[in-house]
Amino acid sequence: MGVERSGLRRLWAVLTCLCAIAATLVANPARAVGPGGPCALPRSDAHHSEGLDTWNPSYPRPLGRLDAVMVFLSFPDSRPVATPAQLMADHFPGTSRFFERASYGRFSVRAHSVDRWFRMPRPSTAYRIQRDWDGELRTAYLRDAITAARGAVDFGRYGLVYLVADPDAPGVDSDATKVVNLERPLEVDGAELRRVVTVFEHHPPDRNVLAHETGHVLDLPDLYHRPSEGKGDWDTHVGDWDLMGSQFGLAADPFGWHKWKLGWLDARQVDCVLGRGGAVHTIQPLEAPMRPGDTRTRLVVARTGAASAVVVEARTATGNDAATCTEGVLVYRVDSETPSGGGPVQVVDGHPGTLACPGEAVYPPLADAPLGVGESLTVAEGGIRVAVRGRAADGAWTVRVSRE
Repeated sequence: MGVERSGLRRLWAVLTCLCAIAATLVANPARAVGPGGPCALPRSDAHHSEGLDTWNPSYPRPLGRLDAVMVFLSFPDSRPVATPAQLMADHFPGTSRFFERASYGRFSVRAHSVDRWFRMPRPSTAYRIQRDWDGELRTAYLRDAITAARGAVDFGRYGLVYLVADPDAPGVDSDATKVVNLERPLEVDGAELRRVVTVFEHHPPDRNVLAHETGHVLDLPDLYHRPSEGKGDWDTHVGDWDLMGSQFGLAADPFGWHKWKLGWLDARQVDCVLGRGGAVHTIQPLEAPMRPGDTRTRLVVARTGAASAVVVEARTATGNDAATCTEGVLVYRVDSETPSGGGPVQVVDGHPGTLACPGEAVYPPLADAPLGVGESLTVAEGGIRVAVRGRAADGAWTVRVSRE
């Protein structure tokens, strides 16, 4: 009986929330107003929650400039082949340019480097570096690295530290690059280190890998699917769309939902659909530069539940998406209660049963997911139908979004 009552209470809470959402509808489509608006899903306790009604203060807000430092680490069992300057050029200014384009100039990463190697006290093999790294060994690596650079690097000047290992050292595993967000910050000469990216990339590195890891620093989740025992495809959730799915993706620009979450889009550029019926929306391409005071729509969001929504945006082969082989109107689901790595975003395939860009795309079945003019799809959850009516000479897409 207690379980049944608990379930009823949860159901009643969800229904009450949905009724409150519906009550906010004045006209259809409704423009999201205020901080977030009625289509801004609530942030949950899920790791890197996709909720954006509030900002998680544990992470730096990506507006303005983030100063970062690159510290280069060598080991007793290997003599570096590449120089610090070469490794710096592997990642910057490319990573800075990625975020400047993605944010419409609202955010940048300014990288600083110390042009020398700092020698670690142990051989590279002693740390047993790997993707699922032993916590104690990882902590020892961090402490040894910070100790090696202490005195030469003023860590208090930087909001982010990239620890770059000699890529040719025998114990360095390129699959182990990751962000370490420290619950208990490391104290170094009066400064507190909270976020460190341990970089173990080849020279040259994977495309956009540092932008992907920096995305975690900004509270963005992993969007890939990690198959059981490593067997299977990693890219079934979002394919090439958004670098948080794969840094190799042909269309690496962040989803419009992520740009809204990070503050690069706001409610003025979001059309919020709550009630039944339908309306026509004119959507600017997500990658197109934004003019000062630009309030043209970039995103259409249809709320489907207390923590879920269907999102519609237009993607074109420009900017961070210049390598994509398909263009059109992309549709995806978002759930703010699903944690990082669990599939919080799911791209809806506009052309099931076909594929595109074999040999180039990380997941060809979703490479042709966007809809073209005259095409449509229906998302079962919420009965959301998206139909593409046309494309204007200036690149804007005309889309009808309705709730069946």
